[in-house]
Formats: sequence, structure tokens, C-alpha cells
Amino acid sequence: MTTPATPSRRSTLSLFSKREAARVSRLLRADVVGGVIVMVAAFLGFVAANSPLADNYFSLRDTKIGPDSLSLHLSVGHWASDGLLAVFFFMVGLELKREFVSGALKKFSTAVVPVAAAFGGVAVPALFYVAFTAGSPGADGWAIPTATDIAFAVAVLALVAPRIPLPCACSY
Repeated sequence: MTTPATPSRRSTLSLFSKREAARVSRLLRADVVGGVIVMVAAFLGFVAANSPLADNYFSLRDTKIGPDSLSLHLSVGHWASDGLLAVFFFMVGLELKREFVSGALKKFSTAVVPVAAAFGGVAVPALFYVAFTAGSPGADGWAIPTATDIAFAVAVLALVAPRIPLPCACSY
């Protein structure tokens, strides 16, 4: 006589973790969640850098990690600014390509305004930076505000976009 098979504890836990992983994955794919994470991280970084514990923040930022044999023994700040921004812009580039090839920006007439706005979003912060730092040693950093402004604009758009009504497809 055999006893009926009972589910093992391990299979129950693995099922639970797969279910939870799928739920967290769906949650993190939502545009609003990504925008909130960017804004919260920026706020926490701002608070940490300007708090009495700023020395801890800057020592963490300057901590070096990575394999030295590959010349990748870089500071955490360097990894964040170069590595994470590269991934961010790669993802934005893929999304833009999809929109230009088969999305809402397929027609020139619908793409011209966002392209002009993107150009302005890059050029205007750089011009402001150069205007305020001209002749100083920091004038070479003009590209920094362009990248961070784009990242924040995408995050704000992700927060605001779900509340913007879709354009009417009616003809007037």
C-alpha cells in the first residue's frame, strides 16, 4: 500500500517565490514605478549629500569596486554615472527606435515636435551651464546637465503620462 504523495515544502516555496518574482517584475515594468524610484533615489541622494552624515555618503561614493585586471576598479560614483546611465540611454534608445519604426512617431508630422523638444532639452541646459560657468574651471562640464535633465524628464513623463488624455482620433 502506498501513501498519497504530499507536496514537498521545497516545491511550495519555489512556487511562492516564482509567483512573487512575477508580481515584482510586473510592478517594476510599470512606468510610474520607475519614475517614482528615480525621484525617490534623487531625493535621498540630495538629502544624504547635504546632511550631517555627508562624509559617509561621499566615502561610499568614492569606494572603489570592480576587477583591477580589466581596468574596471572604479568608484561607486563612477559606476553609477557611467554604467547605469549607459544602460538607461540604451533602453531609451531602444524605445525611441520602436516609436520611430512602428509607433506614434512613425510619421514626420508627429515626430517633429518631440524631436525639437528633445533637442531643446539637451541644448538649453548645456547653454545655461556654459553661460553661468564661462571662464571658470568648471566650464568643461557642460555635458553633465544634458544627461541628468533627460533622465529626470523621462522619469517625470513616466509619472505624468498616465494622467494625460489620449489625443482624439476624430476629424474636425
